[in-house]
Amino acid sequence: MAHAPVNGVELWYETFGDPDDETLLLVMGLGAQSIVWDESFVHGLVERGFHVVRFDNRDVGLSTKIVHEEDATTLVMRRFAGEEVQAPYLIADMAADAVGLLDHLGIDRAHVVGASMGGMIAQQIAIDHPHKVRTLTSIMSTTGDPDVGLPTAEAMSVLLTPSPVDRDGAIERGVEVSRIISGPHHFDEERARSRAERTYDRGFHPDGVVRQLLAILSSPSRTDALRSVDAPSLVIHGEADPLVTISGGHRTAEALPDVELVVLEEMGHDMAPEVWPHAYDALVRLRERAAARADA
Repeated sequence: MAHAPVNGVELWYETFGDPDDETLLLVMGLGAQSIVWDESFVHGLVERGFHVVRFDNRDVGLSTKIVHEEDATTLVMRRFAGEEVQAPYLIADMAADAVGLLDHLGIDRAHVVGASMGGMIAQQIAIDHPHKVRTLTSIMSTTGDPDVGLPTAEAMSVLLTPSPVDRDGAIERGVEVSRIISGPHHFDEERARSRAERTYDRGFHPDGVVRQLLAILSSPSRTDALRSVDAPSLVIHGEADPLVTISGGHRTAEALPDVELVVLEEMGHDMAPEVWPHAYDALVRLRERAAARADA
């Protein structure tokens, strides 16, 4: 466990497995710390022959918190009202952070896997830094087009409701958020509460969540640029996802030239343990596709 100075910030990261294996970089989503990539899931990837890197994005967990003079919540509200605002950073900056981490670790290329906002970052890495990407995986994410992937009214409401700052209140809100976005099939209250407790104690920072949301809202669509991505790609999305609805996954898959789309009927907006076997199998297939292409 360490910090890497990259792109003007310091990213907290940790690695798992044999560095001689092909690296798989895990990029987490909005306001979510790296530990939301469950360690048991990570070890399953290691068992399948990956060297895994997970890290905290800027403005979350143990990575650098961004200082910005303007109130982020006000900027988000102005952005929703259709105003042009100056975000302190964009998805492209977060993609550059991740590439800087790979460079810091001496990793030439990686299987880049992102969930939710992390999928947006992963897409941007493939667009801006194609030489670093062995394969691209976008999970429960979207391309930034305003007509797809829109949250349900309930999910939007919980996304925009400020979090209590006291520990008990923040944990209860975390459980409620999980209840709503996990969908009706895979919500596990004990798991959600444990995750909320760990993330609060490790690095509660609600302002960073708002700034990350502003980065999403201020970044342009990636659809056209994704059509030029050459890396073998994978899109995983759940039909029961209320936060990034499945049209976002379909649009992502439609844009990518060399892609497998895996749609899971009961998956919500969560990498629940029930999803892991499907993800493992699809990621191994993706690695095999990349190897076959390299050998051709």
